[in-house]
Amino acid sequence: MSRHPRVSSASPAVAARLSAVAAGLGAQAREARLRRRWTTQRLAAEAGVSRTLVYLVERGHRTTIETYARLGAALGLRLEASLDDPRRHARPPRAEDPVHAAMVELLAARYAAQGRLVTADEPFQHYQFAGRADLAVIDPAGPDLLHHEVKTAIPNVGELAGAWNVKRQYLARALAGRHVGPNGFRSVTHVLTVAWTAECLRVLRLREASIRSLGPDDPAAFAAWWQGGVPATPGATATVLLLDPIERPRAAPWVGLDALGSARARHAGYVELLGALRMDGRA
Repeated sequence: MSRHPRVSSASPAVAARLSAVAAGLGAQAREARLRRRWTTQRLAAEAGVSRTLVYLVERGHRTTIETYARLGAALGLRLEASLDDPRRHARPPRAEDPVHAAMVELLAARYAAQGRLVTADEPFQHYQFAGRADLAVIDPAGPDLLHHEVKTAIPNVGELAGAWNVKRQYLARALAGRHVGPNGFRSVTHVLTVAWTAECLRVLRLREASIRSLGPDDPAAFAAWWQGGVPATPGATATVLLLDPIERPRAAPWVGLDALGSARARHAGYVELLGALRMDGRA
């Protein structure tokens, strides 16, 4: 008789969560290695593992807890684990969030193919507030600016509103000084881009008045960018939309708040969307 009890195959939800954890740990290990300016060979030697294993971990492949602990110890990091109630915690930080990364990648690839200047995780600071734009897109001819703030979950509308409103007010000025000069942008389009899941839809509907105050404008300016143009009218706009990073034939990839009452969820929640992205080879 086997010394170890039999364990059934992991469910799709469990497998997706394990993959998300592995992707997050791999990203943290790679970031820490690059900060130290170590090669993968150096990290492998310090941790007592093979270089191939280091490569696989950084690519998000699952491995043993001991391997993660070895890599963490070599990099001066401490491995911690917990079983959290998802109803009490937000989604993983962006560095550990493959759904966030996949959504930003989809948007960045589309605008880069249009020949725009695309910058991800663009930093800016206004007095004591320091933040980052998930995705900034610049058309130098205008010059015009498109700013995407990507959310895979909305655990706290108040906190979201505070950070979002600061970016709406000060981000364009900071990026203009860095990229286009003192005259600023002809048009600025802010887009709060939310994952098209039942979890997010519920929050948008429950806090509809608050959400509409964050994106009161028609999505026409964003639609112009999406189609390869720029807004016809100068000035700043802010809109909120739902985005599905999974391509569906003959299905719109995004909808604005005008469709909030009738929109059907494309994915049940974060875990299901992550699983779909992995099946699609996007995360």
